Amino acid sequence: MRLFALRETGQLGQDVARVLGIELDPHEERDFEDGEHKARPLVSVRGEDVYVVHSLAGGLGSSPNDKLLKLLFFIATCRENGAARVTAIAPYLAYARKERQTKARDPVSTRYVAQLFEAVGTDCLVTLDVHNFAAFQNAFRCRTLHLDSGALLQPMVRELAGAEPIVVFSPDGGGVKRAQLAKERCEAAMANEVGFGFMEKRRSRGVVSGDLFAGDVDGKVVFLIDDMISTGGTMLRAARACRERGAKQVYAIATHGLFSKGAEALFTDPAIGRIVVTDSVASASKEGAGRKAKLQVLSAAPLIAEAIKRLHGNGSTSELVGIQG
Repeated sequence: MRLFALRETGQLGQDVARVLGIELDPHEERDFEDGEHKARPLVSVRGEDVYVVHSLAGGLGSSPNDKLLKLLFFIATCRENGAARVTAIAPYLAYARKERQTKARDPVSTRYVAQLFEAVGTDCLVTLDVHNFAAFQNAFRCRTLHLDSGALLQPMVRELAGAEPIVVFSPDGGGVKRAQLAKERCEAAMANEVGFGFMEKRRSRGVVSGDLFAGDVDGKVVFLIDDMISTGGTMLRAARACRERGAKQVYAIATHGLFSKGAEALFTDPAIGRIVVTDSVASASKEGAGRKAKLQVLSAAPLIAEAIKRLHGNGSTSELVGIQG
């Protein structure tokens, strides 16, 4: 096995290697004056089973486009130099939100990204909690493995809830299935009373609307469940609505902490008590207003390492996969 982690995902890669009990394999990355770059393995990959860890969220001086191209080129380089199999591990997969046409002549970017991975010879793509599971499955012709971060996040839900009755809440209609699965997981793992709710959200040209609120949150501890937090507007809108309806406490739980421009309001607004994400995005844990007090970042390394172990040994991955029926 060969395990590489490209520069912007180096820390997560080191954590994965540590869990596996191996060292990351060395590679070179060079940035040229005109903005082009190159990356190459510094060890032979001929005949090897190669795994490349690289999260595709923008940040740390690189756009999603930069990171995607770098990963594609590195995969192609490994195939060019005789790798028997190459698995791309993109904990956060760029362009997964644009999986369908919502306006005339819209792109279907998820499918285009899939075609790029296939074109360079990717044997398998591994990611965590994509925005639309069905669209992800249908976009790729190469093998995919969709890891469910629920097992990482569940202990934190139990700790924050204590013995209080809880409500698992989707901040928008598109995440109802995800929240329902989280509710079922809570019911199986906890003795608490577990309720369910969701809020309507429609977005057009950057304007959010929708007033429907479903669920009884009065006197309950509410967990807002989503795949990602970008600007945080959706989470904050739902948190305020829950507080207005008598929620005792509101926590935000997501896999990917993008924390784009405007997200600092999440950490200063009293509507949300704690924000829990994984380290699928390297910038999630960077310092910012109020973050230290409210933010908890959990490591995805054990889940990714287990996936690599099972893929390399041709073992079953069924317990790692989030099925959203």
